[in-house]
Amino acid sequence: MSWYGWRPYVPVAARRARALKKMEKLRAKGLHVRPVEIEGRKIARTFWGAAWCDHIESFSDYENRLPRGRTYVRNGSVCHLDIAKGEVSAMVSGSELYTVNVSIKTLARKKWKDVKDRCAGRIGSLIELLQGSLSKNVMTVVTDRNKGLFPLPGEIRLTCTCPDWAVMCKHVAAVLYGVGARLDEQPEALFLLRGVDHEELIGAEVGVATAVAHVGGGRRRIADEALADVFGIEMSDEAMPAVTKPSRRRKKTASKKAAGGAAERTLKRKAGTRKSAVIVKKTSASRRRLA
Repeated sequence: MSWYGWRPYVPVAARRARALKKMEKLRAKGLHVRPVEIEGRKIARTFWGAAWCDHIESFSDYENRLPRGRTYVRNGSVCHLDIAKGEVSAMVSGSELYTVNVSIKTLARKKWKDVKDRCAGRIGSLIELLQGSLSKNVMTVVTDRNKGLFPLPGEIRLTCTCPDWAVMCKHVAAVLYGVGARLDEQPEALFLLRGVDHEELIGAEVGVATAVAHVGGGRRRIADEALADVFGIEMSDEAMPAVTKPSRRRKKTASKKAAGGAAERTLKRKAGTRKSAVIVKKTSASRRRLA
């Protein structure tokens, strides 16, 4: 058969059975097989998965080839899909078991900084971020077609071992939809793919929480800038002298010392009085003998 000819049609069940045997052999060799499994007709159900699929479908370059990919991913043809930094590697069952690679440029530092700046103070927690429970403004920032987290067509390079001459064959299209389905389970994989740390979006929060610094002994203090923001006061540039209160132990010690001193003085006075009385008695006795 010619390279450019069409191969005989193979039923889906037969393709999957044949692919399953090959995947079991790869599993035995140590490959951590991670198939994409879709329940029902909807490929992605969460914010991040649906946003990825919507973004891919927004480009006319991919429009004509994507429908076949939806069919493939729904019927379980994506036998394996793994997401790493800047790369998606997958295996798709067709007439043969084909290897697909999607290389994606990591997010430029300038663009990532812009995303963080625009999201600063608007994301409440890491859980909120990964669940996609975001405000409309933040959703607009992260899904922006040109300035958001998702890659542009010029940042994506597609390869497949199938004989289809098209840059985006149905196997590649299935993998792109498979990424959306995988983001339903692992939304943090999008940030891994783009080479950025999703926790930095939380670290961009501005407020008292980030102004709290640890001080020796486990105590904490709030920075002057945070005090000014919270209470609406102006802090002097000069450091305020620290005022320390004496501890109860010190107070008790001082009281004991004071009490001890008073008792000692009383005893001395009594001793002095007794000594004076003895001297007077001796003097009187001496005078009587002389007389």
